[in-house]
Amino acid sequence: MDCKIIFTKKRQSKSPAFTLVEFLIAMGVSALLMGVVSSFMLYSGKSFAGISNYVDLEKNSQRALDTLTRDVRQASSLSTFTTNKLTFIDGDGGTLIFEYSPTARTLTKTKGGTNSVLLTECDLLLFSIYQRNPISGTYEEFPTAAAATCKLINVNWVCSRTILGTKLTTESVQTAKVVLRKENSIIVR
Repeated sequence: MDCKIIFTKKRQSKSPAFTLVEFLIAMGVSALLMGVVSSFMLYSGKSFAGISNYVDLEKNSQRALDTLTRDVRQASSLSTFTTNKLTFIDGDGGTLIFEYSPTARTLTKTKGGTNSVLLTECDLLLFSIYQRNPISGTYEEFPTAAAATCKLINVNWVCSRTILGTKLTTESVQTAKVVLRKENSIIVR
């Protein structure tokens, strides 16, 4: 038995490959998909930045409102009033000033010669003063023009910040009514 080794020439088959048309269609679909994904990423990134912005400015607003409320309730009386500045006689006989600067967009507290910024990035702030007694049949109070008859302070503000080239407003209006609790009880030492 003879063993013969036979060499056969391997037949060359066509290898599977893309044609030019298939390649162009694949590139078009890929570009469209990349465009959709990148626009979604941009939109979601801006949304997350807006939510973070809202949380940060809301936290700052709440802290400023808490400080303002605490200090106004402990004040003895209001000595001078403008729509952007309040000056109080403090419980210990000193002065307490809350002043809004529209150019700096800040609300500043001054007590005992020490300034502290309570609120930044504030576009609008407005103080109003009222008497304590309400208007019959409503939840509104009688407005007053004199600081001596003021027993209630109303404060409104709007804050905003620029995120990715767009100015985003955190809330339409932050509003609070604060009642002066002390009745001219200045402590003399």
